[in-house]
Amino acid sequence: MILDVWVLAWAALLLLLFGLIWAAYRRAPQLELSREVPPAGFVGRDVGCRIHIKLSSRLPLRYVIEDAPPLTIIADRQWRWAGWLWQSGEAELSGSLHLNARGEYHWPATTLRWADPFGLFWRSTRLRFGTRMEVYPGIHGLALPDLLRPLLSEGALSRTLGLDDPLSLRGARPYSPGDPPSRIHWRLSARTGELTVRELERTASSRLLVFVDTRGDDVFLESAVRLSASLISEALKSELPISLSTPQGATPPGRTPLALQAALSKLATLQAQPAETALPDLSEQAAGSNVIVLTQHAPSDVLTAALRARTRAKRVVIVVMPEGFYLEPGESPRRQWVGLSSTVRDLERRAGVLADAGVLVYVLRGNQSVLRLA
Repeated sequence: MILDVWVLAWAALLLLLFGLIWAAYRRAPQLELSREVPPAGFVGRDVGCRIHIKLSSRLPLRYVIEDAPPLTIIADRQWRWAGWLWQSGEAELSGSLHLNARGEYHWPATTLRWADPFGLFWRSTRLRFGTRMEVYPGIHGLALPDLLRPLLSEGALSRTLGLDDPLSLRGARPYSPGDPPSRIHWRLSARTGELTVRELERTASSRLLVFVDTRGDDVFLESAVRLSASLISEALKSELPISLSTPQGATPPGRTPLALQAALSKLATLQAQPAETALPDLSEQAAGSNVIVLTQHAPSDVLTAALRARTRAKRVVIVVMPEGFYLEPGESPRRQWVGLSSTVRDLERRAGVLADAGVLVYVLRGNQSVLRLA
């Protein structure tokens, strides 16, 4: 009988002790966490990262802290801290992050787990410490012909510098090897008996406007985003003001780092749009610009927008990137299973007429890359 009383007493004491431990450690310790990461980076590159934590508690405890970056940002190590804590402590880890995909990313919640020193009762909570990072699309080196890369901003022009203006005829001259067939003046050649080409006026380009038709599949969009970033980079090297336009609007033009950041930020978050999305009136954005339109299918409204833009732009170029044909620089050739769409074939047939109106057309196909557009 006495033994049973002692057993019950000890059981009650243990239950009371467990209850006190359980109640005492219900409150989470105070965690402070800060991340030092750059606000932006480019796809495929590594950036540095430093994480500093400070943990404090009124009772001794055991803890585990786990912090992870977004899924498409790959850390070189596991960001994890574990151990014992007596009142307060600080720790810091440094490493690198590999940027795997473009986009705007916010760090997920940090997991904090804690328990009494005996490890009897573990609890966990998720805490958010706001960190935002933009990942810009990667760029590749361009060796573009003068037709696509505006090499001149403002200034004096000569007979050999600047951009050709198909609407302004300077005169005629004898044909030279390398002159494009579209420049041949057939009537004058037939009358004189000598092959003659039209000589066009030259005009300066005040800025570059890249318009991305986002009504395409994901493969096209990723290639168009990288090509846009490359064109913008080339324009800034030539000290040209740049602007990026999409069906959702355009970025402010400029040649400053802020203009570049605005364009790259828009490219980082660009998403494919449905086919019924309406295109903006490019003529309002294209005043004095060299306009490059990137599209996958080249529907009729793209041609209409390009012709309207030509009324105010110095140059308009349509670059068609049909899926199954276009290969990026460095990409291995792949078997081609699909043919050109009817809209692209119709565009090819009308390329000469569009060129006379000042709108140039390029259809990228096969193993042709932007390194060999000409």
